Amino acid sequence: MVELPEEIDPLWVRLWAATSARIGLPRAGSSLATSALLAFQLAHARARDAVHEPLDVQSLVAGLHERGLGPMALHSAAPDRHAYLARPDLGRRLDEPSRAKLDAAPRGYDIAFAVVDGLSALAVERHAPPLLDQVLPELRRRGWRIGPVAVVEQGRVAIGDEIGQTLEAALVVALIGERPGLTSPDSLGAYITFAPAIGRNDSERNCLSNIRPEGMSYAEAAERLLHLCAEALRRKLTGVLLKDDTPGSALLAAQAFPQTG
Repeated sequence: MVELPEEIDPLWVRLWAATSARIGLPRAGSSLATSALLAFQLAHARARDAVHEPLDVQSLVAGLHERGLGPMALHSAAPDRHAYLARPDLGRRLDEPSRAKLDAAPRGYDIAFAVVDGLSALAVERHAPPLLDQVLPELRRRGWRIGPVAVVEQGRVAIGDEIGQTLEAALVVALIGERPGLTSPDSLGAYITFAPAIGRNDSERNCLSNIRPEGMSYAEAAERLLHLCAEALRRKLTGVLLKDDTPGSALLAAQAFPQTG
């Protein structure tokens, strides 16, 4: 916990309430105060740990199985974490055993989910299951055909393209651990791609970022995800041409960034 001076300008109090960024830090002479420096080093260490922490595949698969999702444990072409970090291209394709497993799965779905460790397995373990708990009941109520969930180790966003293409899913949603920040080592991203196919560009996807209790809540992320998926199927596209005009999004933005006079 960073120690703050006894007398604080009210402006800083308002700014601290609006952001978790490191602003208005206490100083000792021309340097940061020791408490602020130690807090920064701790946050940096947590971010580094999040990148290297392995995904608990067994626990995640068991939880998804309880939700009736028929999960499949898959692996990218990156054999280990070192290769994954050094060769991003390997994280975008499945290895041969995973490809064979996926080829044997049934095909033809409205939507398929890929739960991918990405750069923060911690984010996936913490936030992917509760987000799915918000989304799945509504998808089932609408009668959507939901494919088996792929749980992918050493994967990147684009690996969802191969998964969605193989399963012949109209949409693929990759739930992936985002690059850890100094205030968010467990941020989850959701990437939505219509007509997934190997070679899709990032501009052909929609992204919801910073899904976690301290960022975009599960309820808000589920509302936006469901809206974007429905619009993607209706308009047969995702990416830069599909805007997030979720009902109430303007109100949420106004609440997050109120006008000051």
